[in-house]
Amino acid sequence: MPELPEVETIKRDLEKEILGKKIVDVVINKSKVIKYPEPAEFKALLIGASCSKIIRRGKLLVFEIQSAQNRVLFLCVHLRISGQLILGLESSATRLSIKFSDQSFLNYNDQRLFGQLRIVRDWQELDFVKKLGCEPLDKCFTFPKFKQALLIKKTKIKPLLLDQSFIAGIGNIYAAEILFLSGIHPAKQAYKISSQQIDLLFRNIKKVLISAIKHRGTSVDLYYDAYGHKGNFQSHLLVYNRKGCLCLRCKHKIQRIVLSGRGTYFCPNCQK
Repeated sequence: MPELPEVETIKRDLEKEILGKKIVDVVINKSKVIKYPEPAEFKALLIGASCSKIIRRGKLLVFEIQSAQNRVLFLCVHLRISGQLILGLESSATRLSIKFSDQSFLNYNDQRLFGQLRIVRDWQELDFVKKLGCEPLDKCFTFPKFKQALLIKKTKIKPLLLDQSFIAGIGNIYAAEILFLSGIHPAKQAYKISSQQIDLLFRNIKKVLISAIKHRGTSVDLYYDAYGHKGNFQSHLLVYNRKGCLCLRCKHKIQRIVLSGRGTYFCPNCQK
């Protein structure tokens, strides 16, 4: 599933390519991915519209559009597990294609059909958006607030980092990398983490996410940027997807366990 760095990369790509362009056609190949409104109305609202701004909130992309009727609406795209937004020609996985007045295309591809597209008047009023936690790269994400919130949580730290109501945008890949760099075992109870480890954790959340954005995301499955290219942060992964490999720090073998239904990679020697 695309996480914060992948979605942010796509956002930045599309800001360069589609802002201000008029939509002249929308081809819907699989109506299942459209959650609201009905496909015919969804198409009608987009034709003649143009995108003036793109927002990322957690793993959600929000396109602010000026409709042909001069209404401000929001196209919300959640890529979920296998969703892609790619400029250019359609592929066998293209579920929806947007054509612009300059003859360019933006395609929504989704092999597994778990993604969701909806057009709404106020995206911030969506139930799942209202439940999202702080953005880890925003000013609202401060060490005092993070420490206070962490120490009252009687849950394991890895599932907590994946909880989008706690912090928005972190997924399985980056949670594993963040915990490794912080020396924290993924099954450790959050309230038992030392002050020193909390400080490391806070700094490494920012460090890992910023680095992953710099390297245009991680392509270990179906992630491609808006130009159809893979990210390259997978070349910098220290524990994720490295079961049985030697830890790059201590040479112990990386292990994999399952926590809250998610595969979790860690070094049993470096992470306590």
